[in-house]
Amino acid sequence: MLTDITLGQYFPGNSFIHKLDPRTKLLATLIYIIAIFFAVTPLAYGILTVFAAVVILISRVPWMLVFKSLKPIWIIVILTMLIHMFTAPGEHIVFTWKFLSVTAEGIDMGVKMAVRLILLLLFSSVLTFTTSPIVLTDGIENLLRPFKKLGVPAHELAMMMTIALRFIPTLLDETDRIMKAQTSRGAEFASGNIFQRMKNMLPLLVPLFISAFRRADELAVAMEARCYRGGEGRTRMHELVYASRDYLAFALIIILAVGLAVLRWGNICVQ
Repeated sequence: MLTDITLGQYFPGNSFIHKLDPRTKLLATLIYIIAIFFAVTPLAYGILTVFAAVVILISRVPWMLVFKSLKPIWIIVILTMLIHMFTAPGEHIVFTWKFLSVTAEGIDMGVKMAVRLILLLLFSSVLTFTTSPIVLTDGIENLLRPFKKLGVPAHELAMMMTIALRFIPTLLDETDRIMKAQTSRGAEFASGNIFQRMKNMLPLLVPLFISAFRRADELAVAMEARCYRGGEGRTRMHELVYASRDYLAFALIIILAVGLAVLRWGNICVQ
C-alpha cells in the first residue's frame, strides 16, 4: 500500500512537459485546479478529462504510474462522494432509510466532487513526475520573490516545501521496511478492522520518527559542510528563462479556464 504512493517522485524524461519552465507548470497547475471548480456540466468535466489525458500523453509518463497515484486516496474519494450524497439537499428523493436520505441532487454533487478530486490529483501528479526537486525549488522561489518585500523568506519556504516533498517517498520506503521487519517478528498489520489496523500502526511511529530526525540531522550537517547560507548571493547553473513553449502552454491553459468560465456563467447570463 505504501509503495503505491507516488507523491514526490520524479520520472526523468525529455518530453514537451519536462522541458517547460517550472514556473509555467506551477502556475498551469494552479489555473487548472481553479478551472476544475468552474465545471458544472458533463461537457465541462469531459473537457477537463480530455485535457488532463492529453497532458499525461504528451509527458510520456507511464499511464500505470499516473493511475497508481490514485490508489492511496480511493477511500477519501468514496467518503467525499458519500458525504455529499447523504448531506446535499434536494427535492428528488432516491433512497431513504430512517433519518438518512439520498437525493438525485446529492448523487450528482457527490459524483462531481469525486471527479474533481481525481482530476486534481492526476494533473498535480504530472507536476512532480516531470519536475526535479531542484528545479521545482527554483520555480517556487522565483514565484515567491515578489513577496520578499513583505518579509516573506522566499528561498527558505521554497527549500522547505521541496525537501518535504522530496522526502515523502524516502519516508514511505522507510515505513515499508519497518513494517516488513516487524511483520517478520510476528506483528500483524493486515488483520482486523480499520480501527485495529490503526492501533497496530502505533508501534511504527517511534522508529519512524527516530529515522526521520536522523535523516534531518544528516541533511543539516551535509548542508553546513557545503557552506550553505540560504539564498543570499546564490548562483544557479541553469537560469530560468521563459521559452516559446511556455507561452504556448500558458495560452492553452488560460483558454481552457476562460472557456469553462464562459460555459458556466455564459449559460446563466443567457437564461
